[in-house]
Amino acid sequence: MYLVAIAWLYVAMMMAVAEAIHPNGTWLGAIVTFLFYGLLPTVLVVYVMGTPLRRKARLAKESEEAAQARSTYLAMPNEPPTSKATTSSVVTDESQASNQTQAAMRPVLPSEPASRR
Repeated sequence: MYLVAIAWLYVAMMMAVAEAIHPNGTWLGAIVTFLFYGLLPTVLVVYVMGTPLRRKARLAKESEEAAQARSTYLAMPNEPPTSKATTSSVVTDESQASNQTQAAMRPVLPSEPASRR
């Protein structure tokens, strides 16, 4: 694909040079010829032809991020360890609130079993 693009740019450059050295031609005409007949169409075609590669790279990145999030989620313990010094009811209530907060902050992924939610 890039070989064709480079060849087309060469053809457009030769056309621009012919425009510039022709007795009735101008440098402005040569620049306009190269830009609108060579550079802009080539950039557009290369961009459009690269769309499947960009889509594939984006999907691979998203699936990698999802797998990482899933492995991070599955590695989290169900309940964090509690300390043995829970003599007062206030400390017990705070640890239960902490467990509930951590469980609420844990992301829910669609591919997880319902028992983990």
